[in-house]
Amino acid sequence: MVDIETTGGYAAANGITEICIIIFDDGQIVQRYETLINPGHLIPSYIQALTGITNEMVADAPAFEAVAATIFEMLNGKVFVAHNVNFDYSFIHSQLRHLGYDYEAQKLCTVRMSRKILPGHQSYSLGKLCYALGIRHTNHHRAGGDTEATAALFKMLLDNDTEGHILKSLKRTSKEHVLPPNVPKEDFEKLPYTAGVYYFHDEKGKVVYVGKAKNIRYRVSSHFSNNATTRQKQNFMRHIHRISFEECGTELMAAVKESSEIKRLWPRFNAAQKRREDVYGIISFYDQNGYLRLAVDKINSRYEVVTSYHHAENASAALRQLVHDFDLCPKLCFINEGLYDAKMHNILCKKACEQQETAASYNSRVTTAIEKLKNLPSFVIIDDGVTRENQSCILVWQGKFYGMGFIDANIAVENAATFKDLVTPYKENSTITNMLFSYAKRYPKKVRVF
Repeated sequence: MVDIETTGGYAAANGITEICIIIFDDGQIVQRYETLINPGHLIPSYIQALTGITNEMVADAPAFEAVAATIFEMLNGKVFVAHNVNFDYSFIHSQLRHLGYDYEAQKLCTVRMSRKILPGHQSYSLGKLCYALGIRHTNHHRAGGDTEATAALFKMLLDNDTEGHILKSLKRTSKEHVLPPNVPKEDFEKLPYTAGVYYFHDEKGKVVYVGKAKNIRYRVSSHFSNNATTRQKQNFMRHIHRISFEECGTELMAAVKESSEIKRLWPRFNAAQKRREDVYGIISFYDQNGYLRLAVDKINSRYEVVTSYHHAENASAALRQLVHDFDLCPKLCFINEGLYDAKMHNILCKKACEQQETAASYNSRVTTAIEKLKNLPSFVIIDDGVTRENQSCILVWQGKFYGMGFIDANIAVENAATFKDLVTPYKENSTITNMLFSYAKRYPKKVRVF
């Protein structure tokens, strides 16, 4: 049994201030070791208030390297047991490895075992669980008191483990020792070895992380298997209470779903793709002289939108291309005059800006340009489904991601519009659209263009 007190919540940038180790054998305590440790830096005031361990108390205490040999000798070759084992283990493992000790151990978490062997309690924090079970727990948040309480709890778990959960958790194939303390093993066991999206939920069921994977089971396992000691990893593990998933058929479909869900749910621990996207459009309107004007602006309901873009630069580039392709007037398209000298302006413009070209003549070319923008390619990406009877289908409609789903493997669809009734619509974003066009270019045999 091990318990430590620290200067903070993660091992990468914090030190140990106190440690207590109890060697437990055949239901009995056979050895006990306890000492304060000088962490080598100041203890934050809120940690002092929580533990009662002050800077003065550890000033003359040994540094970790002075007691590392004793700690290694006591722990090496034994099962590392602690309440929320990955927290204590991450600190001790990190500091021993830093000093050159080749330390690895089997781990057993009394939080996880308590949930299995003694189910039904409102809280599985050490203090509240001991109170509910009638276990004497003195000196809360001190290594000695917490370790003795953990030892008493562990003995109770041994006495009540009629289904052999403890021995099962120590098997090499068990994931009990790597899963976060609050995640039911059943959630992990349900994970498939297929492509899809997985969700980590907090205590209230809110999604705090969304991920995609070619193999959901392997990917989720990798989150918990490494011994990262960062603040992010410790907070991540602490907040995960449930795991859910959705099979997607292909890795591409999983990537699309992940991006869409991150934008929709805004999960706490997802960093990538969490940025707001202002949507810009090429808009059209008639001016007071009857000329059909084009411009770039943020999309709103005031003007008719010809097409939309996720970046103003992309919309401006598309409009400039229309000006060149259809001999439109840069001035009437609100393009910066500095981009065109007088000679280039005269080549492109047929004097519509001076009303020497009629509105009807000019508007005809603008209308043709608009039709070109609206007639962007539509295509579907057809790939494997989740069963042999279906196929995955991702629809891009007129240049924009429209939706995806599964269709019968034997269905014959002749036009893109029909696919709109067969797939589930999703909100488009630039990450998804760029991803799909790139994929379609790499794997043309999976694409049907309409």
